[in-house]
Amino acid sequence: MVKFHTATHTYEYPLPAVSLAYFLRYPNPYSTHVLSTDVISRHFDPTTQRLHTVRLHLKRSKLPTTVLKLLPKGILGNAAGGDGKSFVLEKSTVDVREGWMETESRNLEWTGVLSVVERQRYTREKPLSAERLLDAQDEERGQPAAGGLLGLAKDENTSVTTTVTLHSRFGQPKLLGARRKGDAGAEEEAGARKGFFSSWSTAALQRTIEATGVTRARNALAKSKEGMNVVLERLRTGGVVRAVEGMRRDHELVVGGGEGSWKRVWQQGKDEGDGDLG
Repeated sequence: MVKFHTATHTYEYPLPAVSLAYFLRYPNPYSTHVLSTDVISRHFDPTTQRLHTVRLHLKRSKLPTTVLKLLPKGILGNAAGGDGKSFVLEKSTVDVREGWMETESRNLEWTGVLSVVERQRYTREKPLSAERLLDAQDEERGQPAAGGLLGLAKDENTSVTTTVTLHSRFGQPKLLGARRKGDAGAEEEAGARKGFFSSWSTAALQRTIEATGVTRARNALAKSKEGMNVVLERLRTGGVVRAVEGMRRDHELVVGGGEGSWKRVWQQGKDEGDGDLG
């Protein structure tokens, strides 16, 4: 069984700002579970004028209680309590000239229980002609340097379509594991598995896991939009300097603070408006 969740959203910022915010979005007050981000590879293709990036995110992960009740403890191992860490592989391609960005993120752990693949396509809703760009820049004169192209939100928006694909293979032979030669406990283990699945069909288990995944994906997308808005606001009011400073403070809170601390710092930043970074 496979389930899909699709959502659309429009940011009132131009594509260059949104794509920059995408790469600067971790950490933020709405992503307290993200522990680190590493760039695996990045290259610019001079022929297509496209930027290709591969990143690896390390996140705190917690299996939903509903899913935990369905899984045998032998499968859970050290994550029997539901808590753990997992890696997410992210690939992205940006084409500012044509006005789009495509991303794909997928989990690298627990793929047998639930594979989650998130694909996003960001598109420029209203391309800026050279004449309109000059007019907009004229309108921006006299404004702080932090504005720049980020100040053109009134002339250009960026829409994003997100599609999340969820596929559970739980209960299939590949996940349960082939019987190993010389394993004296193989027969006993197979019997236990048979007993566990006696009252549940494989399809029913997979549907339950996927349905839980859809709910989590919906909630995660809502928080993701809020996090992007935080970064976009920082870019608008203080440019990259303010965004990076915010990332530094947010990282400190990942290490030593809780969610309440995050929200207080974000609210304080909003109240300060365009003031000094401090």
